[in-house]
Amino acid sequence: MSESISIWSLITHAGPVAQFVMLILLSLSLMSWTVMFSKWRAYRQVRKEANLFLQQFWGGSDMDSVLGNIPHYYPNSPLPNIFQAGYREFQRQKQHQERVPEGKIIAGGGIDGIRRSLDAAFSREMEKLSRNLTLLATVGSTAPFIGLFGTVWGIMSAFQNIALTKNVSLAAVAPGIAEALIATAFGLVAAIPAVIAYNKFTSDLKYLAGNMEQFASEFLNILSRHVER
Repeated sequence: MSESISIWSLITHAGPVAQFVMLILLSLSLMSWTVMFSKWRAYRQVRKEANLFLQQFWGGSDMDSVLGNIPHYYPNSPLPNIFQAGYREFQRQKQHQERVPEGKIIAGGGIDGIRRSLDAAFSREMEKLSRNLTLLATVGSTAPFIGLFGTVWGIMSAFQNIALTKNVSLAAVAPGIAEALIATAFGLVAAIPAVIAYNKFTSDLKYLAGNMEQFASEFLNILSRHVER
């Protein structure tokens, strides 16, 4: 009796529709766990590199040295990329102003051009950091309903079997109902970690975005003093 109602036997004896639903939910769960591990590792690396970069930036190093260290120490890190975009635009404007004849008008120059470069870099980094988070939200919101569909289908099949066999005893009904409910369990197992991870990573993303916005604002203030000269 214990073998007949084990989890594995409920899965193997479930109908084809319920098994297909469970296969979908298992695939969604594996995908969400892959995203969770990837985001956890990526966000941890971003925070570590941001702290190291800020120590170097505010530690008295000149901007050219900071820029030169980025390819070696921070090849693809959000905060250094924002600095790189703003400082390269600042350098480009200085070089361009030296070649422009006196009295000519330049569009997009000055501090506004640097601000646009910082904003564009910020948007690119936020897009990269938030990539695949929608998968976690989708799994968290849809997996319970997918599992419920499998449960409803399994219960319908169980009642059809009751009608065919005309046996309404608990011993005859229980296995079919248990096989149907296992789909709901699969849906919850897939959804709950995805929801928790989505809320956690969304909070981390807001923290990282705040740090990047604060740095961009402070960096823009530094460059503005030199642009005005």
